[in-house]
Amino acid sequence: MPFINSKISVKITEDQEKELKARLGQAIALLPGKSEAWLMTGFEDGYHLYFRGDNSQPTAFVDVSVYGRSSESALSALTAEISKIFGEVLGIAADHIYVKYSSTTDWGWNGSNF
Repeated sequence: MPFINSKISVKITEDQEKELKARLGQAIALLPGKSEAWLMTGFEDGYHLYFRGDNSQPTAFVDVSVYGRSSESALSALTAEISKIFGEVLGIAADHIYVKYSSTTDWGWNGSNF
């Protein structure tokens, strides 16, 4: 039950959004027990992001929420892959991407909680 929400400073095309969705769907499998089958994604493009007091460079804030815990090595691998994806698809440099992880044991779906 992962959710990846991205705030992106640049506008994205429909094709870029579809590519991001597909590649994030593949990348989530870097976390044991996670797959695209349960992944929800959201994209907020044209978002006003300032990094180091400046907004002249493309920037992204990627928030990854997961049910349960993942190892540091799995999260590091996912951060590297997310940075690669946003770099290749949107031209955002890795040093202008923050990735935040939130883990929880409380997650609801289909009218009840796991």
